[in-house]
Amino acid sequence: MHFNPYGGAAAELAARLVNADPRQDLLQLLADSGYKPLGTLNTRQTAELRRWIARLDEVFTEPSVDLLNALLAETTSQPYISTHDGRAPHLHYAREDSPIDERVKAYTAAGLAELFCEDPGRIGRCARAGCGLVFVDTSRNGRRRFCSTRCSNRVHVAEHRARTA
Repeated sequence: MHFNPYGGAAAELAARLVNADPRQDLLQLLADSGYKPLGTLNTRQTAELRRWIARLDEVFTEPSVDLLNALLAETTSQPYISTHDGRAPHLHYAREDSPIDERVKAYTAAGLAELFCEDPGRIGRCARAGCGLVFVDTSRNGRRRFCSTRCSNRVHVAEHRARTA
């Protein structure tokens, strides 16, 4: 499935944030995810992003209009058209000169909201007991249940062994 940048990259960034080790350097995670423009994160901003990640986790557990509207309301969203870094005109939901935590919050909230409006079933949490990782389903048919092939294989092998035992 093809998403616009907010329904795709922004929602996938939300999933990466939720799945990240709590000790992981958030600025490095953002850079590794291709999030631009970067800046710096102070202690307050890091704490705010960690709180935000917990809020994003709720969306992957039980996506709903009310929850996503609450996330959007928490952001300092100011939609505008940007042309930074020589890119074609595209929407931003926070000013480029806003603190990075505010930009990430607006970006991920808008991305999950866009994805939810497109197809709420594409916001998922792994169905393997004990896994708990989240994902954005970009498969063609939209029927993904697991975070990875590894988790899918574990479940299916266990089911096969249970049937043949």
